[in-house]
Amino acid sequence: MTVPAEPARAVVLLAKAPVAGRVKTRLHSAFSPHDAATLAQAALEDTLAAMSSTSATHRVVALDGEPGPWLPPGFDVVAQPPGGLGVRLAAAFRGVLERTGHSPAVLVGMDTPQLGGHLATVDFADADAVLGLTDDGGYWAIGLREADDRVFDGVPMSTARTGATQLRRLRDLGLRVRLLPRLRDVDVPTDARAVALDAPGTQFAATWRRLTDDRAPR
Repeated sequence: MTVPAEPARAVVLLAKAPVAGRVKTRLHSAFSPHDAATLAQAALEDTLAAMSSTSATHRVVALDGEPGPWLPPGFDVVAQPPGGLGVRLAAAFRGVLERTGHSPAVLVGMDTPQLGGHLATVDFADADAVLGLTDDGGYWAIGLREADDRVFDGVPMSTARTGATQLRRLRDLGLRVRLLPRLRDVDVPTDARAVALDAPGTQFAATWRRLTDDRAPR
């Protein structure tokens, strides 16, 4: 594993509590609401484990919902404010960078349980920002040295051009950007299968195997 010259001092997870019917609804074509929430919880657990493996001194979960037994000790929990995704991303960075001074900071979502060692190797050396793009046109991670709401102004969220527009926005603000490895989000059942097969050692993969085995004809 590559040791970063300048690792993130803070890691933030923007997440939704894994409640059946409220998370991973695009998996419902192949999984029940309960099973989709079980997969979401497994993805959360993998992501939290990856955050714990970093050298960051501050670990935060910006949560929509209530924490549950899936949350290990050592994490601060803050509520997400109302508003669109850009508003919530900006608020998360303000909380970490302005209020606590833990700079630089990197933020991830709960859709890439395979992030594993990629998070531990995030390096801000010679960079003002980092960005990890996803195969569907979004991004799985964004990191900043300073909070700046302009970073998210005008960036369309949850579209096939979100990642490219976010990268252009960072560069238009004069920031030096380091790109992270490209990953695949888990949005639909084919994504779940691909990620589980690509990262078989994850909790997500083990849960996917159990759920798909449970549904297999006997």
